[in-house]
Amino acid sequence: MNTPHHPQGVGLGLRRALMPALIAQRPKEIRWMEVSPENYVRRGGAMRRGLDALRPDYPLVTHGLTLSLGGDDPLDAGYLAEVRGFVREVGSPWHSDHLCLSAHDGAVLHDLLPIPHTPARARRVAENLLRARDALGVPMAVENISYYARPGRDAMTESDFLHAVLSQGDAGLLLDVNNVYVNACNHGFDPEAFIAALPLERVVQIHVAGHHVEPDGLRIDTHGAPVPDPVYALLAFTLRRTGPVPVLLERDQDIPPLEVLLAELRALQSLWDEATAVSRRAA
Repeated sequence: MNTPHHPQGVGLGLRRALMPALIAQRPKEIRWMEVSPENYVRRGGAMRRGLDALRPDYPLVTHGLTLSLGGDDPLDAGYLAEVRGFVREVGSPWHSDHLCLSAHDGAVLHDLLPIPHTPARARRVAENLLRARDALGVPMAVENISYYARPGRDAMTESDFLHAVLSQGDAGLLLDVNNVYVNACNHGFDPEAFIAALPLERVVQIHVAGHHVEPDGLRIDTHGAPVPDPVYALLAFTLRRTGPVPVLLERDQDIPPLEVLLAELRALQSLWDEATAVSRRAA
């Protein structure tokens, strides 16, 4: 078992297309990496060999895709046992997954679907977070998702819902500022006011990414473009309030050459250094 190492600064999501260049170059611009257990448990081959080659050089943090914390199905005990072994092996200080529905009646939906913001659903998610924490043996964090429609009528605001989930589930928040920005543009709310209303003391990690804009202005969370300027600004706003929380750059499609991503990481790290210095002076 690896000893957990808490990440600092700006990291990169590990993707198959990047592995050859990463193994060859071991770039110092990458302070840490995020990995999804679903890509490695029950698997060997090139992906696993690549991860094993990179593990000595970078702290790793695990981020799941299929817990379905907001669903009605019971958590999969077999899956949790496998993730526990992987989390311990790579030394992740916490494990995160999405605040969503991603499975129903035993079928994986291969999507991250929004859930109703109600007290009953908040309790359900919190119970799942506590079960997952106990099963995995590390703290849990939950990520806010992007959404394009709401399932029925909400009884709580998203901010109040997150407060309830995190306090009852004793969990951290993986705050995706790109998701906040996409939702704010699509649904007409102030992203800074939304973030300011969150329990920022529970933020353990931040995600940033790029997105696609349709001709009619609809924004789609693709992780397939550079981080746009408004998301940079929202990240700086957030870091000045959270302090030195680790930031992760996600790029899942239209992945450019590694040198292009490293330039983006340098820009993000410069922003991180400046914004967190401001937060320290204000403390």
